[in-house]
Amino acid sequence: MIIKQVIDILEELAPLNYAEDFDNVGLLVGNANNEVNGILVTLDTLENVVEEAIAKKCNLIVSFHPIIFGGLKKITGSDYVQRVVIKAIKHDIAIYSMHTALDNSNKGVNAKICEVLGLQNTNILIPQKGTIRKLTTYVPKENTDALKTALFHAGAGNIGNYSNCSFMVDGSGSYQAQAGANPYLGKIGETHYEDESQISVTYGRADEQKILKALFGNHPYEEVAYEIQTLENKNQNIGMGMVGNLEKSMEETEFFEFLKEKMNVSCIRHSDFLGKKIKKVAVLGGSGSFAISAAIAANADVFVTSDLKYHQFYEAESKILLADIGHYETEQFTKNLLVDYLTKKIPNFAVSLSESKTNPIKYF
Repeated sequence: MIIKQVIDILEELAPLNYAEDFDNVGLLVGNANNEVNGILVTLDTLENVVEEAIAKKCNLIVSFHPIIFGGLKKITGSDYVQRVVIKAIKHDIAIYSMHTALDNSNKGVNAKICEVLGLQNTNILIPQKGTIRKLTTYVPKENTDALKTALFHAGAGNIGNYSNCSFMVDGSGSYQAQAGANPYLGKIGETHYEDESQISVTYGRADEQKILKALFGNHPYEEVAYEIQTLENKNQNIGMGMVGNLEKSMEETEFFEFLKEKMNVSCIRHSDFLGKKIKKVAVLGGSGSFAISAAIAANADVFVTSDLKYHQFYEAESKILLADIGHYETEQFTKNLLVDYLTKKIPNFAVSLSESKTNPIKYF
């Protein structure tokens, strides 16, 4: 197995197109065509993690946080980021980061928190926008069916929980949404002209590279004319944070004791108690201050997150209980999630959970 094959498996869980624009995800160090000897899964890639990978003979580190976030203008070993990169390259160890791609996955970071807390009836807290695209192209009539079939097999017509959903053209020339459209029957947006057909297909943004590869690989023209539009939507299956219900309501202090036990934390920074029971819980792993208003809008009783600043606690405004349990603490189970996922996908391969300590914050 080569690194690229492992990456393909990881991107089934968290396609890189899910990541936020500011992020730096994907293969950060190494050659995707190298053979994989072993995989080490970690939250952060620090020097001790690279040393652990060397000791365990793992030449691929799958990390949640990216070790390279901003641009590197020099690699001299003058800081911990440069030293990690130098050591990884020296020992031919690849580093792959998932970060906000996994944050936005409905089976990712926040789903794991919900699982640990036993939350039920969970939903995305902040659905991601603009995740549906429409591709329009023109093709000679005799090539229409072959191109439609190729686009379909690449993922066109599959959006969220709807299968074979596309746009077709009715007799008046206007587009109508169709469920159950079958490319073999010519219902993927097809308009016939004298020598050409216009084909329009919708697809999830995560499938765009596969769609374009199918387009270029199956279109007879040397120069393919096509247009891609982003459709206005909120994807209920992709986004930041989650919200769900406890099996039974708890008093605020009872919930905090429960939260400390389940999330293995010794202290919680929080806003004023409101004197009401906790039933609906919003969670967001990592820095979640931007989602306070969304948690309030979702009618959550408590919002569990991290990295809240002094003045951000005022934003609770007696409408919600804010609970800051620490950045590392909200994301600590992410590496367990990835190890379990990879072990199921490639059961006969060596996947190790990093034992290295990477939390930079200590408590006295």
